[in-house]
Amino acid sequence: MRTARATAAAVTAVIGAGAAAVAAGRFASDAALRIPSGRPLPTEPGLTVHATAAGQVTLTRDLAALRPGRYGLVGERFHAVVGPVLAGTSHSADTVVRRLERVTYGTPEPGDRARFTPNVHVGDPATALGVDHTVLDVPGELGPLPTWFVPGARDTWVIAVHGLGATREHVLNVLDALRRNQFPVLVPAYRGDPEAPRSPDGLNHLGETEWRDLDAALRHAVDSGARKVVLYGWSTGATMALRTAARSELREHVAGLLLDSPVLDWESTLRALAGARRTPGVLLPLAVRAAQGRTGLYGDHRPGAARLDGVAIPTQIFHGPDDTVAPWRFSRRLAAAHPNTVTLQTVRGAPHAAMWNADPAAYEESLRRFLVPLM
Repeated sequence: MRTARATAAAVTAVIGAGAAAVAAGRFASDAALRIPSGRPLPTEPGLTVHATAAGQVTLTRDLAALRPGRYGLVGERFHAVVGPVLAGTSHSADTVVRRLERVTYGTPEPGDRARFTPNVHVGDPATALGVDHTVLDVPGELGPLPTWFVPGARDTWVIAVHGLGATREHVLNVLDALRRNQFPVLVPAYRGDPEAPRSPDGLNHLGETEWRDLDAALRHAVDSGARKVVLYGWSTGATMALRTAARSELREHVAGLLLDSPVLDWESTLRALAGARRTPGVLLPLAVRAAQGRTGLYGDHRPGAARLDGVAIPTQIFHGPDDTVAPWRFSRRLAAAHPNTVTLQTVRGAPHAAMWNADPAAYEESLRRFLVPLM
């Protein structure tokens, strides 16, 4: 009897430990599979607003606050745009002063908590930039996909898709640059976005199912007269672009790829996001296994396995070593493996999906040089 009771207790303990491990794995995997749209990623450090004055804002001194370039600064009740660090301004040893370019809404006050975001615009092309556009509903696999269409004179179109933690507003950073070169631009929402159909399981699949919504936008462009299409994606949007160029029935119309901070190894990205939410290191392997089981991220998704998979088209990657979400080394490997088609522009001092923000003028000039031969 005692042996039976001991065995039952041991089995119960094992089952309990197993259930706890499964629950812990699911909780940890949520850090990547349930990223809210339109909010800074958990890898972005929190800062404190210490003071504001005409044309300047004083923030906690942190590596993030010292980054070069131009960023959105968001708090619970405000959005502002900050420029470079201001040299020669008076501040304490634990603060930094940046140029305050504008306040989009609300008012940053001393004591407010804030984070940097790549988004420097809020709204749609008309409200944010004064750009005429049409709002379309592109038929998608799960339902209509709300899409901005900005007309242009060329028969080469650009389809631009955001990535983790972002919304279509992210694309507004480069919309003027695309318009200057007269490209028609489609900016679709896709499954999981607030305005788009919900993913059946409510999870982000890191581009592995979402690419089919980009494929729907590609079909719309071709049916509407696009002779060639450039797919432009940030983060998991870049993963979607790669998948579409490799798998779409209309891939012969894809003339080029623009990839900003591409997620080329989903395990590394999941570990980074889970770690940023203070997930203990011992749980990270459980998070990876849980993500596999919940999303079906198997197949060729071994570390470093994302490739162009036979897509021999011009590709420009913007990426850098300061991206802690999607490791830069995979972009370097991809470029090294395809030297005739892939160009890597290394951007230093920029976090995930913020390569434009570090130096907008240099980024847009590289964008122009890439697009000119495809016009």
